[in-house]
Amino acid sequence: MIKLLLSYFIFPGMAFISIAGMFASYLDRKITARIHWRVGPSLKQPYYDIKKLLIKETILPANGPIWLFVSAPLISFLSVALISDIMITSWFNTGSGFIGDTVVIFYLFAIPAVASILGAFASQSPYASLGASREIKLLIAYEVPLFLAMLVPIIKAQSVLFGKIISAQVYNGSFAASASGLLALIVAIFCIQAKMGFTPFDLAEAETELAGGTQAEYSGPLLAVWKLSKMALTVAAPLFLVMLFWGAGGWLIILLKYIVLLIVAVLIKNTNPRVKINQAMKFFLGPVSIAAVVAVLLAWKGY
Repeated sequence: MIKLLLSYFIFPGMAFISIAGMFASYLDRKITARIHWRVGPSLKQPYYDIKKLLIKETILPANGPIWLFVSAPLISFLSVALISDIMITSWFNTGSGFIGDTVVIFYLFAIPAVASILGAFASQSPYASLGASREIKLLIAYEVPLFLAMLVPIIKAQSVLFGKIISAQVYNGSFAASASGLLALIVAIFCIQAKMGFTPFDLAEAETELAGGTQAEYSGPLLAVWKLSKMALTVAAPLFLVMLFWGAGGWLIILLKYIVLLIVAVLIKNTNPRVKINQAMKFFLGPVSIAAVVAVLLAWKGY
């Protein structure tokens, strides 16, 4: 029991994913700054941002379910911490998972978006409600191709056990080296871009349009938890793709692969304009979903 609690709260759970998320946020902002020919922030800047919010006043909405407004960011962060715990524990010890843990991780990844939607509606703000409406549509759109892409490593490993998917790549090579695996990885990268709320799919927040959207009414420690949850998701989401499709290698190789995917996400973020919600839905339910179906068929045929 003590080992389980230490795993969730310290490593590879809450404490680890918080520190790693701040470092990922630093990389994101530093790379963005260099693209813009700026110097960028210091390594400690994400920590200073969270620390500043923690000492600010929390303003609660006058109407609506306060308990839902308060609990939404906590649920989001706790779900990402649980994802980190399951994934990294499975990677270090392939026999420590449970049947269907890959599917459980997939559903856990949907919780931050759902929590954001519920928190936005609980705030009773028109900006937040519009952001939540966009988040719902975007969630429906990208979850379909992401689930199809996730079927490719399951088919190739012939198991829904996350540890078995990793071990299959350790012995036989990364799935991304195959035609179906590479196509599924490309599909998943676009889906994860939307899941992390990166441009061109940052429709739910859209600071220039909705003043923060789903988080428009959050302040103080609650906003700090939202920021920390997003930072943690920037670690968990690309790492999930690395382990699913590109899982061969030691911990240093996995770390380098994660950094490569993060850089790709940041480059996409800084070289594309924000799309409209109808364009995003057509993109994910159209060519991206078709590509995901093709990847599944190729994996079924052994390619």
